[in-house]
Amino acid sequence: MPNYIEGTLSIQNARVCLVVSRFNSLITDKLVEGAVDALLRSGLSDNEIDVVRVPGSFEIPSTTSRIIASGKYNGIICLGAVIRGDTPHFDYVSAESIKGIAHLSLHANIPVIMGVLTTDTLDQALDRAGAKAGNKGFEAARSLIEMINLYKNILVK
Repeated sequence: MPNYIEGTLSIQNARVCLVVSRFNSLITDKLVEGAVDALLRSGLSDNEIDVVRVPGSFEIPSTTSRIIASGKYNGIICLGAVIRGDTPHFDYVSAESIKGIAHLSLHANIPVIMGVLTTDTLDQALDRAGAKAGNKGFEAARSLIEMINLYKNILVK
């Protein structure tokens, strides 16, 4: 039988940072609520969770890079909302923020979770921030917990 290496969904004694865009705060505040709820339900306490606010999703990767370099955290969740408008601005901001987060995730020694919504409409974003489609912040936090534990298991095995 193969040896399965997986992460669990409970966590204690870890420091987690949420890097959150203030732009579209109607959405991102709900994503933060969902993420914090998941982290608390999984065993972390309020004082183990830091929330860093940045102006927009474009600023998330550069800030996350500095947070990784600090060495203070076991994992990071990047939360933002980019909603399509009438100009190509959406395409540039969504592509570059997601590419930046992906690059950091590949090169960091801690999990970096991408929780930036990219939607065509405000209604789609609201649906993903706690309405019809669940809360993607909650899902991102659960992914982070699992990945922190998986990284530990990979190092132990």
